Amino acid sequence: MNRLAPEGTILCALSDLDATGAKGLFVGEGEARRNIFVVRDGDAVFGYVNSCPHIGVPLEFEPDEFISEFGGEILCSTHGARFRIEDGYCVSGPCSGDALEPVAVRVQGDDVVLA
Repeated sequence: MNRLAPEGTILCALSDLDATGAKGLFVGEGEARRNIFVVRDGDAVFGYVNSCPHIGVPLEFEPDEFISEFGGEILCSTHGARFRIEDGYCVSGPCSGDALEPVAVRVQGDDVVLA
């Protein structure tokens, strides 16, 4: 993926992930602007482009709601595809075997930043 913004760009506070486990946001400007989300799993944080590999629709049901009610998986609101949090791999649904496009992120202090 092309560079969305400079490395170290603050995406959100780590505490922003407390309520739903994930946060959607836009990064970049102009043609490089992308809809992404970050998701927390314990102490680890992962980033992905907010687009289902099946038909390219955003994943969330409501703002910042990417995680299934049963926890442990990212869920596509359109056709119910389920993705592992740690690598974005689709374990069930119309895009089984595919994966979400990763966005490199890391925790820096109390923030989630582009890596």
